[in-house]
Amino acid sequence: MKYLILGAGPAGLAFANRLLQNGERDFLVLEQEDRAGGLCRSEEVDGSPLDIGGGHFLDVRNPEVLDFLFPFMDKSEWDLYERDSRIVVNGNVINSPIEANIWQMKLTDQVEYLKSIAVAGCNLGEEMPEKFVDWIFWKLGSKIAEDYMIPYNQKMFGKDLNALGTYWLNKLPNVSFDETLISCLERKAYGTQPGHAQFYYPKKYGYGELWKRMADALGDRIVYQTKAETVDFDACSVNHLYKADKIITTIPWKNIDTLAGIPDEQKQRIDRLRYSSVVITYQSEYLDTEAHWIYYPDLTLPYHRILVRHNFCPNSKGVWTETNLNRFSEQDNAGKQYFINDFAYPLNTMGKQEDMAALLSWAKTKNVYGLGRWGEWQHYNSDVVVARAMQLADEMTGNV
Repeated sequence: MKYLILGAGPAGLAFANRLLQNGERDFLVLEQEDRAGGLCRSEEVDGSPLDIGGGHFLDVRNPEVLDFLFPFMDKSEWDLYERDSRIVVNGNVINSPIEANIWQMKLTDQVEYLKSIAVAGCNLGEEMPEKFVDWIFWKLGSKIAEDYMIPYNQKMFGKDLNALGTYWLNKLPNVSFDETLISCLERKAYGTQPGHAQFYYPKKYGYGELWKRMADALGDRIVYQTKAETVDFDACSVNHLYKADKIITTIPWKNIDTLAGIPDEQKQRIDRLRYSSVVITYQSEYLDTEAHWIYYPDLTLPYHRILVRHNFCPNSKGVWTETNLNRFSEQDNAGKQYFINDFAYPLNTMGKQEDMAALLSWAKTKNVYGLGRWGEWQHYNSDVVVARAMQLADEMTGNV
């Protein structure tokens, strides 16, 4: 075939459907599971859909992506929400991001945070450090670092935070003492909302419904329950059975058992890649809040965030928690319904950008292309993944 696509998650499904739109039908998708959707799959739990990969929503910011997706699931089938995300820190429940909403804390805490921000390294003109933990203190001040950023990231990614790079944190704004002080005095937030300031969520289904419909549109061009066990770069084949002009891999590089024809240098790059695993657990208890999701840096709690599904999934109840697999206890969750996601988040470790750039560049010479969160090993949201899949399909079919 001309194109062999590994993985029927958002990246693989978007790429395949874009090929169809561009008039290309000579392709096949291989999917390890018995159904499509990847991390965006949904299950019915306690009478309502639950997204088994955690909180996945459709961002509104890219109209080209929306125009591509809405024919599969019409815009009338979605509700539009204003993001309401909150943080529980030191007994304060405030809106996210923390640096813009210190004014919502107790007055004594506001004073301590302001004092900390005033002497943050970036505000004193100190040289930017290279290690993750030092960088957080330098960028945000000791209070935000100690009370929120350090414990939250430990819960989400693991204790060895200095293994992470700082290149992915540059989007964090400088926390200005003057702006924060004015915010506290005027009792209103400053700055801009983070991603998903507005988002769509299906009215009657979980987010997985969108990807199910996109898979259905491909008909028999998806082969399920077929793991890509062997990728042969010289033969441009998979499992010694499927051969293609081009292979597009959207699956984790570390989840391929055998990589044939790959130099040791590139194997070492893959060996250095790191990821975290999470468990999504359903809790039937009602949580009295209007928030969509809530972050918990408290290290005494196993989970790092809660998603309140009755606030964005109509006619549902309960919440689901997201917990790093290393902090999850099966015994403590006996009798509860939970879903383990072995590959949840690619970690932004030091040197990863250089390793991935070199790996993808070499693989391309063999007509193998990495795409999406796992193919590119980047923490992309689904809307970004779709945009990148559309772009790659357009480039390959000459529809640019």
